[in-house]
Amino acid sequence: MNLPNALTYSHTLLNEVVGPGDTVVDATVGKGHDTIFLANLVGRTGRVIGFDIQQAALDATAQQLMLTGLGAQVDLHATGHEHVADYLAADESVTAAVFNLGYLPGGDKSVITHPATTLTAVEAILPHLPRGGRIILVVYAGHPGGQTERNAVVDFCQQLPQKTYQVLQYGFINQVHTPPFLLAIERR
Repeated sequence: MNLPNALTYSHTLLNEVVGPGDTVVDATVGKGHDTIFLANLVGRTGRVIGFDIQQAALDATAQQLMLTGLGAQVDLHATGHEHVADYLAADESVTAAVFNLGYLPGGDKSVITHPATTLTAVEAILPHLPRGGRIILVVYAGHPGGQTERNAVVDFCQQLPQKTYQVLQYGFINQVHTPPFLLAIERR
């Protein structure tokens, strides 16, 4: 048995806290894998709010949701995740959010996530987390602009108050080609 990679471990951490009826955020819909995973966890009574700036990613995800019968509980938005606050009621609880930072695999590598928009989204979600709620960031930093975002996100997480949040960093440190790593922010 091998240790799980960052992406696999992200699903373990989400599975631990997300259940039927919950509201969750997929901040980077991409190919829709996390969206479908979350839609299964929240069930028919839950809600997944998904964001992506690439319409092709949203269209492909919408098709997968239709084929799996999970579309009813998913709202997809063709806008950046920095606008997440526009889609949440002031008192709405968000059990979990997931970000895959970098670019869409197989897509245009010049379209990447950026520190300013990512941190705006994270800051907007934090007040909506209940005790035990989690924000998961899978950080891919091996592309142009990736190290800048990596540094900004890690610096931000290191500054979160320990009395309110726990932050876990998980990833392999002896692999070549800048393997992704995971940051998990949990509200205490």
